[in-house]
Amino acid sequence: MAKKSIASLKSGKGKDYTKVITAARSPKTGAYSFKELIAHNDQIKAAVEVAKDLVASTPSE
Repeated sequence: MAKKSIASLKSGKGKDYTKVITAARSPKTGAYSFKELIAHNDQIKAAVEVAKDLVASTPSE
């Protein structure tokens, strides 16, 4: 099944989008928190900044 979903992203409009994953380490616990976004290839830099802001604003445990 995984091959089928990956194959569908390589054809058609799926090639125009990229998954942006940003990680930040919590100073309190040392654990990493991740944010994933799907962004258009033209807006990758803006999506990375947004993901960094989301990770920074996520309350740590």
